[in-house]
Amino acid sequence: MLGLSTDSIESHEKFAGKYGLTMPLVSDPEAAVCKRYGVYKQKNMYGKTYMGIERTTFVIDRHGLINTVYPKVKVEGHAARVLADLKDSL
Repeated sequence: MLGLSTDSIESHEKFAGKYGLTMPLVSDPEAAVCKRYGVYKQKNMYGKTYMGIERTTFVIDRHGLINTVYPKVKVEGHAARVLADLKDSL
């Protein structure tokens, strides 16, 4: 498991420390990976448009193939849902 965003390495380190995360957090400042996965999109907030990441989870199998995509992720309950789906697929 890893996390990826356009935030800086320093920002990732601070975030991981704050929440006690041990998984790797990858910095993609140019959004190259995000664009390839189709998650770097135009967003709207308070009437302003900007480019940003649509929070998405990809389950990738041992062969590097995308098995499942969870688009527009809401944090609450998401990890439990993914874990349950993975257990059901075994």
